[in-house]
Amino acid sequence: MEQTFQKKVPVGGGSWVTVDVHGDPGAPGLVVLPGVMSDARAWRHVASAVRAWPSVAVVNRRGRTPSGPLTDTYSLRTEVEDLNAVLDVFSGSRAVFGWSYGGLIALLTADERPVPQLIAYEPVVRPFGLHALPDLASADERRDRDATVDIVNRRITGLDPARVAALRTDREVWENLRRLSEPLYRETLALNEPVPDVLARHADRVDLIVGGANRGTAPYGTSFDDVRRRVPTATVHELAGEGHLVHLEAPSQLAAMLDGLAV
Repeated sequence: MEQTFQKKVPVGGGSWVTVDVHGDPGAPGLVVLPGVMSDARAWRHVASAVRAWPSVAVVNRRGRTPSGPLTDTYSLRTEVEDLNAVLDVFSGSRAVFGWSYGGLIALLTADERPVPQLIAYEPVVRPFGLHALPDLASADERRDRDATVDIVNRRITGLDPARVAALRTDREVWENLRRLSEPLYRETLALNEPVPDVLARHADRVDLIVGGANRGTAPYGTSFDDVRRRVPTATVHELAGEGHLVHLEAPSQLAAMLDGLAV
């Protein structure tokens, strides 16, 4: 489905988030919440391939243009309040889908408000990225975005050095990664805040998805297991052969899985 319009939603602290709406804006649908190093634009191919919902609203979280700044009081609670504000505007939404950090935010939100269906792809939780926080803090203080991208790719996700070097050779790709890395330190700090032992207690249904390439392996598969233990009623699904960047590498396959999970 095509993107039909973009809506600006005011949130706390004088900031705002924008929401890219695909499909019929008047029909209740799916709300998508991306994680770190991602924005609404990166999810346009997934949103356009979804068929089970008449509309897909992709949140551009604060800290990425054209949404507003993180603000000085930014925390994990800030993200939950932002998603609550979006769900108040899109009050007829039938499901919420969160990817990575967005999955954690969605699970926390469903711990305090009713959500008909919650779907999360490889949600992350403390201690994900905790070991890299001192280096991220140093790079952030220097505003060294090259170092920030290098840290997340090498020290957090464990990307092969040759692949990181290849990314650097593509100026457009590397500049996009630098742009998306600007809020990374504070987002990683926030996702390492303590969370309840049980999550999503007000969700009628929870579906957790893990990529087959990551199942049982660090860092994403092990963090997924940490989350799964906090959602004992969830149904677990595996997307065979896929990794964490499924929205970029296999958007049609992810969309097909989401369609299959629609209630």
